[in-house]
Amino acid sequence: MRALALDIGETRVGVAVSDPQGRIATPVCVLPAAEVSSVACSFRRVLEDWEPEVLVCGRPLTMAGEEGPQAERVRAVAERIAAATGLPLEFEDERLSSVEAKRILREQGLSEKSMRGKVDMVAASLFLQAWLDARQA
Repeated sequence: MRALALDIGETRVGVAVSDPQGRIATPVCVLPAAEVSSVACSFRRVLEDWEPEVLVCGRPLTMAGEEGPQAERVRAVAERIAAATGLPLEFEDERLSSVEAKRILREQGLSEKSMRGKVDMVAASLFLQAWLDARQA
């Protein structure tokens, strides 16, 4: 089952996909948040290209594991996207995924400026991989 992950931010949305067997997550792109939440042409193209069967959205919990205002906002946006696309929606804890994504990109030699657009899609691939691994277990 191919899954499409969204790391929903206020400005950008990182996108990652799984392979068709649902084993490996791969970063795809970063899109403007407004285009994803309105299911604009650029986001529809991603959906057509990858044909996902499920949306997996990052859930920004507090370090205590609770939902705060940010998680509520992300949940509302994710639910609108799922309703507009007709795809089932799952959530995965995304705590520290951006921190880990920055570490990975820094290890690859990227500067803060050059990693700016990449962090979101790498973070999406990290929490998608965690979601996939949990399903395999």
